[in-house]
Amino acid sequence: MWGFNNVDLEAAKELGIAITRVPSYSPHAVAEHTIALILALNCKIHRAHNRVREMNFSLSGLVGFDLFGKTAGVLGTGKIGRIVAEILRGFGMRVLAFDAYPNQEWATQNGIEYVEPRTPETDRIVNKDTLALTKPGVILINVSRVCLIHTRALIEALKSGHVGGVALDVYEEEEGIFFEDLSGEVLHDDELARLLTFPNVLVTAHQAFLTHEALSEIARITVENVLRFVGKQPLLEGTVL
Repeated sequence: MWGFNNVDLEAAKELGIAITRVPSYSPHAVAEHTIALILALNCKIHRAHNRVREMNFSLSGLVGFDLFGKTAGVLGTGKIGRIVAEILRGFGMRVLAFDAYPNQEWATQNGIEYVEPRTPETDRIVNKDTLALTKPGVILINVSRVCLIHTRALIEALKSGHVGGVALDVYEEEEGIFFEDLSGEVLHDDELARLLTFPNVLVTAHQAFLTHEALSEIARITVENVLRFVGKQPLLEGTVL
């Protein structure tokens, strides 16, 4: 498993069950998917693709903007966040970052500025109040944790036009939806259904990690964890007993 936030660690300890995870696999996979979402959303690739398949070659409503010279905010500068920030700097963007444990040496080397957010909480940190602090037309990308965004507040910001576009690879109520084929069924999640009606919203089903390299690393570390446990050898980092 990749994380253990849904595991009762105390119960596992009492039952003598070892919990292992894959703390990292391919940060480049998730970072590159993030950039793909930014570019697709800004250039309206998803809308243009659908139009062309219907023989509609009009350019109306497909105007984007240059990333060069714009400001990007990166929330969390772990392995993935740092790669994303470096790529965005390559586009000539100003990059502002926040992390509870900032890496100032890395930031200085890459021309990235650390800033303090207005709120210390991470649960639904993107909400009505924080969205109001952003510039009109802001583009929001989330490939991180499902609990960071207050979906209803996001919908309202999209309806008002304050948020110019959203790309999500995770969704707070994704369990039972993502990874499933529901094409022949009615979607009972009203908020997700509403998000999917916006032309400036792009959703992928938690697939940012889905590269050959990442899958190979996940399998390798998982098997190695099992072998180490069976052999009573010291377990890898990320193993919880």
